[in-house]
Amino acid sequence: MEKATKTIATNKNAYHEYFVVESFEAGIELTGTEIKSIRQGGVNLKDAWCSVDDGQMLIKQMHISPYDHGNIFNKDPMRVRRLLMHKREIMRLFGLVKQQGLALIPLSLYFKGSLVKVQLGLCKGKKLYDKRAVAAEKSANRDMQRAMKEQNR
Repeated sequence: MEKATKTIATNKNAYHEYFVVESFEAGIELTGTEIKSIRQGGVNLKDAWCSVDDGQMLIKQMHISPYDHGNIFNKDPMRVRRLLMHKREIMRLFGLVKQQGLALIPLSLYFKGSLVKVQLGLCKGKKLYDKRAVAAEKSANRDMQRAMKEQNR
């Protein structure tokens, strides 16, 4: 039986700034007050990114708001958190990032059963003209849908 997933946060800015080449799922090492804050929706992935240091995958610049009732147990909201992946996967991603100049960007954070998971994207940066092309394509599709809707009336 498949575990139910519930999305907590998505990084919409990542899809605007990058082409997502491939995506992966990783666990994340959190404390109790961080989990409680995440359940309340106090997480922001906007500026977050990942790196590999000493064979460990780390997520940086992810903001988890301090839990209201956490007092002394609250951790630093911007602390570096470890991602949980197999060593072979981490080394493969490290090689791709170093050789091809790709970036590891967290795309979304979600519950899978009772566990918090992160969807990582292996991303390639978009140039300004790419962003313009995507915006023009969206606009054209929107106009086409409007025309189809008017025609069907």
